[in-house]
Amino acid sequence: MAGERPFIPLGIAVLTVSDTRTLENDKSGDTLVARLEEAGHRLAARAIVPDDKAVIADTVREWTLSDGVDVVITTGGTGFTGRDVTPEALEPLFEKRMDGFSALFHRISYDKIGTATIQSRATGGVANATFIFVLPGSPGACKDAWDGILKAQLDYRHLPCNFVEIMPRLDEHLKRGKSQPSH
Repeated sequence: MAGERPFIPLGIAVLTVSDTRTLENDKSGDTLVARLEEAGHRLAARAIVPDDKAVIADTVREWTLSDGVDVVITTGGTGFTGRDVTPEALEPLFEKRMDGFSALFHRISYDKIGTATIQSRATGGVANATFIFVLPGSPGACKDAWDGILKAQLDYRHLPCNFVEIMPRLDEHLKRGKSQPSH
């Protein structure tokens, strides 16, 4: 079809937050990797870190500074127990919060698990011109977020709008700020 937009593959990093999982039993991380690769994206990095705010924040901050990472998706640590600290670790990094991601995730999740969705603090935002999505640790939640939101929003061909088309402008405030004359 003439004028059809091309697919633009993104570099996506996947971080599993868990005190107990390993690469051999990380079903949520595997779910995300399989889906992003099936969609045509590239796995830019993958790691498993413990439920430790500093380690989570340092890992994601490092990835957001990497030229090869366009998107970071975390899984795990979004509940209410004492060890669930992923939102606390990552929300301070956000330059812009994505409240709509959380709202839509809960809407999709409610259709699957009912009121149990309130036990997740899924969130999203932008840091260092990189999209960050913070998902619960279950494979079902990862499927819901990818299939219901991320697959379309991370595809340049998705209309009427998508995250890919605004990526070049995520840090325009920094460029504009640098080009302003000083007084």
